[in-house]
Amino acid sequence: MSEWKKKRFWTDTTAERGAAGWTVHLDGRVLKTPAKVTLTLPTGALAQAVAAEWDAQDGDIDPSSMPFTRSANAAIDKVATQHGEVADMLAAYGDADLLCYRADAPAELVERQNTMWNPYLEWAAETLMARLHPRTGVIHESQDSAALAELSKRVHALTEFELAAFHDLVSLSGSLILGFAAAQDLHPAPTIWAASRVDEMWQEEQWGEDEEAQNVAEIKKASFLHAKFFLDAVRQSST
Repeated sequence: MSEWKKKRFWTDTTAERGAAGWTVHLDGRVLKTPAKVTLTLPTGALAQAVAAEWDAQDGDIDPSSMPFTRSANAAIDKVATQHGEVADMLAAYGDADLLCYRADAPAELVERQNTMWNPYLEWAAETLMARLHPRTGVIHESQDSAALAELSKRVHALTEFELAAFHDLVSLSGSLILGFAAAQDLHPAPTIWAASRVDEMWQEEQWGEDEEAQNVAEIKKASFLHAKFFLDAVRQSST
């Protein structure tokens, strides 16, 4: 961790394209991950975003101000080394997806969940070829195995950089379907995030806002939106 406490020691920050991909250089020295692996990036857009974070450092290096760098490090040091395990973990959300667990009362909440969530399940059935069925209550009921297999196949097909972003889209929202909806631009990311907050927003309307809970929610929302920005950068043409 001491590496992150260093002060800025370079003058020039550049993003350069090579045979293996894009890299970021500090005074000509290639940037490496915490595991000492060259930070090789798939697109120029992502390399420029990482380079901009390093170029913006002034004085002490502040890792909290470099979300693109952190996500890229995670893709290389963590996801790439255990891609299958990460994909399995995310695919498992499909069998307990947030969108499938519905309240049985009060009627207003039931209606709101149906209105907000049913269109996403219909979209998944038509676009992802995987129909998940809503359940009432909290007792687990397994979803159709063929639908889960289709969703798992799609998760496993993601690259390590896509999967790093997808991890946050799914884990923060609690929904594999919302993660895919964000990844495939079904709606703007803030709209999809709001869909994941139906129950929490209902509770706030009934009992009032909790400042601490609001702060946590804002941090999670920012991380969700960053994950979408990161994924978009990963998928941009590397020209």
